[in-house]
Amino acid sequence: MANKRQMTFEANENVLCFHGPLLYEAKILKTDWRVLDPPHGDEGPAYLVHYRGWKQTWDEWVPESRALKMNEANLAKQASLKESYPGKKKAVPKTSGTTESSDRGKKRAKDTSVDKEEEFTKRPEIKVPIPDSLKAQLVDDWENITKHQQLVPLPRTPNVVQILDMYRDSKKDKKGKSDEIFQEVLSGIKTYFDKCLGNLLLYRFERQQYVDIRKRNTGKEDSEIYGGEHLLRLFVQFPMLIAHTQMDQDSINALRENLVDVLKWMQKNHKELLLSEYENASPAYQSIVKS
Repeated sequence: MANKRQMTFEANENVLCFHGPLLYEAKILKTDWRVLDPPHGDEGPAYLVHYRGWKQTWDEWVPESRALKMNEANLAKQASLKESYPGKKKAVPKTSGTTESSDRGKKRAKDTSVDKEEEFTKRPEIKVPIPDSLKAQLVDDWENITKHQQLVPLPRTPNVVQILDMYRDSKKDKKGKSDEIFQEVLSGIKTYFDKCLGNLLLYRFERQQYVDIRKRNTGKEDSEIYGGEHLLRLFVQFPMLIAHTQMDQDSINALRENLVDVLKWMQKNHKELLLSEYENASPAYQSIVKS
């Protein structure tokens, strides 16, 4: 039993923790062995974390898969993820100068970072309501995978790219939509999906499947392999993802309106877009996952 409940991290330890597609500095407040509620994961090691500079209302229990040791390699990974994050501005090239000017630059950068953290904590929470029938789908999805050890058959048809194309086609004759904003939103959904799937949208039991399917589809993006089940999981995360952007309120409102419309369309067409049955994982697959 002691081995089964061995914890990788300890209380009061500083770690890096995934929140969305990015890594943030966090402190572990408590440790436990528990079943985390959907959509977080399975029974296992869990940690109550506080993100540095964030309100306490953002404190949350996370599975071990979302936490990383605070070391040079993982700090480099944090920087790499931040650099590739959608909409991130390019860094200003470094210039030569005195040590004094360099120190002033570091202080300004630190002050700017603190200001951004304070700005984030003051921002109101953004809500993207999920229709009840799609919430039920999310719960069924979680139970099928984490409890019954079933899998979404891949590649999916329709995949995320095809779903977004179907939605786009359904709106061709609709008036009053800004085509530029409309196209940008759909492109943004696809971009977020491709960047978030591997780090944010998969349950532990699906990770081996992800490794296998990527090996067999090296020339394709995740949005060309996965479908509506995983796309729904992205919509659950959108409020947090939007909160980390620098969009103004008008842009946020326009984005939210479009996301809500996509969800309503998915609800209306759920029989065509979402699975009613999952496939049983083979004994060989289960042995690999449990090893």
